Amino acid sequence: MKIGISCHHTYGGSGAVATELGKALALRGHTVHFFSQAAPFRLGRYSKNIFFHEVETMNYPLFESPYYTLSLASKIAAVAFYEKLDVVHAHYAIPHAVSALLARQMLEEKCPGSNCFRIATTLHGTDITIVGADRSMHDAVRLGINKSDGVTAVSAYLKDETERMFSPRVPIEVIPNFVDTSVFRRMPVRETRELLGIDGGMVVIHISNFRPVKRIDDVLAVFGNIRARVPATLLLVGDGPERNGAEAWVRAHGLGDSVRFLGKIDDLVPLLSLADLMLMPSNAESFGLAALEAMSSGVPVVATNVGGFPEFIRHGVDGFLHAPGDVQAMSSSAIALLEDDRLWQRCSAEAVTQARQYDTALLVERYESFYRELIEGS
Repeated sequence: MKIGISCHHTYGGSGAVATELGKALALRGHTVHFFSQAAPFRLGRYSKNIFFHEVETMNYPLFESPYYTLSLASKIAAVAFYEKLDVVHAHYAIPHAVSALLARQMLEEKCPGSNCFRIATTLHGTDITIVGADRSMHDAVRLGINKSDGVTAVSAYLKDETERMFSPRVPIEVIPNFVDTSVFRRMPVRETRELLGIDGGMVVIHISNFRPVKRIDDVLAVFGNIRARVPATLLLVGDGPERNGAEAWVRAHGLGDSVRFLGKIDDLVPLLSLADLMLMPSNAESFGLAALEAMSSGVPVVATNVGGFPEFIRHGVDGFLHAPGDVQAMSSSAIALLEDDRLWQRCSAEAVTQARQYDTALLVERYESFYRELIEGS
């Protein structure tokens, strides 16, 4: 198949999933064309089956923002026509599904009816729970969903939220996020410890885009409780609006020597191999890819019982789930894991086993079947 993938290039779960999906499809012999403002952050090395098309936007003084949606549509239309794409897979209803829809309309005279590409849309979360919740964008999101030939959601939670908020006319299939378990596995950590200057003690990690929904204050509060009982270092991976406040908190509480702000890092495996625990106290999480990657690397996760987390984290088996904001309960679970080696070993092994149920190969096969159904149904 010839597949176009439209996604965000920036640091985050949706871009990671879209890119890893495209790379896996290319390895299986499909031709994949990526559309984005810049090369997706996980695209990595070259492949004979992968092509990247940078979307350049025009600036015009009359308008406050560039024409990204239209520029993306034009780029998709051009590539789809000349490369004869079978499917354009839009990751996010806005702007990617709408741009794909516009691209298909641009080609109506050149490839009328069933000769044009099919549109698959994957909903990742914020396109529904944040963008879609805004009244000014509700109808645009609904259009992107209803005009797609097929729609998937990354969790049952997100499917239910989409149906509740939009009453879509098209069925939504749940295809969860996935992890390459051959890549995300525990590796030797001596060199990583030396590079980070971590002499000993436990290592706690948090990975996110540092938005308010991630509750960075709770990450720090839980770590403060851990540090009062267990020698430990906190690795904060990512960046965003909450980082400045987090840095101020760390300085105010005298934890500067125990907290590392690492910023945006693409190669997470060495850090996850070093980690003994992941903290994910989000208010909401449509799936939680970082947690799944941690589990695949043998890292137990203490998270909140919201969104997609309960669909793959089993409380008391491979991690612990608590109510958002319950710092004391999360702290107790975290300390129990770090102080009880037998408990940690059991949860670590169970986490690896659970992650295998979400291996890339299994989920890519489902996407292949999904594409074929769209093509054959055209």
